[in-house]
Amino acid sequence: MRRDLLIAAFAVALAAVIALGCIGTDEEKITTLRIGYQPSTHQVAAMVAMEEGWWLADLSPFGIEKVEAFEFPSGPPEMQAMLGGHLDVAYVGAAPPISAIAQGLDAKIVAGVNSNGSNLMVRPEVSYSGPDSLRGLSLGTFPPGSIQDTVLKKWLQDNGISPEEIDIKSMGPGDAVTAISAKRIDCCFLPTPAPSIIELAGNGRSVVASGDMWPNHACCSLVISGKLLRDQPDLAEEIIKIHIKATEYINENPDRAAEIYSAKTGQDLAMVRHSIEHWDGAWISDPHITIPSVMEYARINYELGYTGNRQLTEEDLFDTSFYDRVTG
Repeated sequence: MRRDLLIAAFAVALAAVIALGCIGTDEEKITTLRIGYQPSTHQVAAMVAMEEGWWLADLSPFGIEKVEAFEFPSGPPEMQAMLGGHLDVAYVGAAPPISAIAQGLDAKIVAGVNSNGSNLMVRPEVSYSGPDSLRGLSLGTFPPGSIQDTVLKKWLQDNGISPEEIDIKSMGPGDAVTAISAKRIDCCFLPTPAPSIIELAGNGRSVVASGDMWPNHACCSLVISGKLLRDQPDLAEEIIKIHIKATEYINENPDRAAEIYSAKTGQDLAMVRHSIEHWDGAWISDPHITIPSVMEYARINYELGYTGNRQLTEEDLFDTSFYDRVTG
């Protein structure tokens, strides 16, 4: 009788421990992987991996039964979704995670996605003779804390211009393209392929590429939730392997990448090809080469008041150990 009571007590205690998450169970493991991305050629690796079936095929041995992809207009709302626990993986600019992690997001940058790749577009009838000529103009770009917001404001400050001297309006790419086409704004600073959409329609011209504003700056990154990194490190490594495979594929097959992007977004294929042929960016996967500019983003975002009273460190933002293990 006493032995039966002890066994029963142990069973109750074990159940309590499992309920508290101290002992993992199959039910606790991710079976549906939720990936966030944006409709930019910067992040075409996410779309290629989806179209080629790599996400599901390569991750199914790790227990993934379904992959869901969610599109966002820019990085800040994507990071808000991740903060709310609605994403496991995000293709996102390297600046938005800084503000989100400062707000308590449990996630790390684990790989690079691209560098450079945005353009300052000015309406044909607007005179542009350099940064000084932007004073007093209206300019549409991504929200505060985005890559475009951070790069633009640093460039303005580097040229002795206060961002307050320009009427900067927060917009997603579609809204900004519509606004400059309708002459509701004078200029915009957007990632590809938006500059090609504007240029080919005759609604604006590129006057500065982001790589000229800030040479070889990191743009998009791959972010994975801390829970996934801790609980399923093998799955995290496989996600990074797929990203590397997709990045290598698009660098070797840019025409096929353009076709996949066009089919996924419904955007004109000729325009997408024009964008890929003329952008100043590069598709990458190595997170190490992005660290210097991301840490500069962290400094700028702190000075702009986006991260409260704390400037984030490399340890706060990055975990390169998974990429290092995958690549040897």
